[in-house]
Amino acid sequence: MQASEILEPRKFVAPEFIFGLGARHLAGRYAQNLGARKVLVVTDPGVIAAGWTHQVTESLEQSALDYTVFAKITSNPRAEEVMEGVEVYRQEKCNFIIAVGGGSPMDCAKGIGISSSNQVHILDFEGVDEVQTPGPPLVCIPTTAGSAAEVSQFAIITHSREQRKIAIISKMVVPDAALIDPETTTTMDARLTAATGMDVLTHAVEAYVSNASSPITDLHALEAIRLVAVYLLSAIARPDDMVARGKMMLASTHAGLAFSNASLGAVHAMAHSLGGYLDTPHGEANALLLRHVLAFNFEAVPERCAAIGEALGAELQGASEQTIKAVVIEKVASLQEEAGVSYTLSTLGVRPDDIPTLAYKAMRDPCMATNPRRPTQKDIETIYEEAF
Repeated sequence: MQASEILEPRKFVAPEFIFGLGARHLAGRYAQNLGARKVLVVTDPGVIAAGWTHQVTESLEQSALDYTVFAKITSNPRAEEVMEGVEVYRQEKCNFIIAVGGGSPMDCAKGIGISSSNQVHILDFEGVDEVQTPGPPLVCIPTTAGSAAEVSQFAIITHSREQRKIAIISKMVVPDAALIDPETTTTMDARLTAATGMDVLTHAVEAYVSNASSPITDLHALEAIRLVAVYLLSAIARPDDMVARGKMMLASTHAGLAFSNASLGAVHAMAHSLGGYLDTPHGEANALLLRHVLAFNFEAVPERCAAIGEALGAELQGASEQTIKAVVIEKVASLQEEAGVSYTLSTLGVRPDDIPTLAYKAMRDPCMATNPRRPTQKDIETIYEEAF
């Protein structure tokens, strides 16, 4: 890296966050300190069933705070769900939002906040820095080690009519605080643990090879990769292993801090297209695309791919570029296989004639702008075909 690259001015955005066992129980204290009067708790039915939402509302009750719960959220939050949440927020006269759940409740909560404060439809914020007025105070409590929405300036919302996902990228959607408690991930089953873990890896890899990366984001990205390589399989095999769960939650936090500030790339652009068009689970889409996009990007960033391989545990000192490429792809594929992520695009319901539409939409996703190698639509179609 040249001195000019190291010293180039870069902005790094992050919320205040508490990391550790029991952090979720601080919800009431944080809401009180940040001026809450009535809280909209944004969550989903699965998180309620797991008991995490109740523990958060208990904390609010202990702080003598009124609240209402909004849980009409699907796995890829839709614009209409956000706008329904806005109505609940207004009707209940809330002035504060707490999100409890994975990426879907957190992204929905971000959308509710900015739509409420700006009094415009959520779809009007698509793109970069399109939010004029910050939302009300927002505290996020993640229950998965994957999306890292609790520390990011991203919100991803499904445009149902156009069957695509929009990306809202703005410091205005960075939460005011994140209460990151690894214990909340113990109710994830093996499949969800694997998919969210591969999502963490994808976030870190894409942030590291992004053309907007910096020395600070690099530190977080590489540490996330190292942690995933060591602890993901243990978290899958032993759900109650709090060391593994804690390290995976830490990996997710590191990856979130990296991608929030370096952005992402073609994997996410393509996964967003899949999610918007076919309602494909985001983590699973990332998992099956990652190694194919890495192979495509390799020629643009061979040295960075070597560093990724070493973070995954490979010995690459003195290896040729051809060997490095093969080893890195094998490392990713092997981790994916051992994690049980064996599905393909066809098993997720994609048909061959869907590919041109998927590629067209992926090419227009803002994450594509920071991919290290600029693809054509035909390139993207080929990558989808390889993942079939």
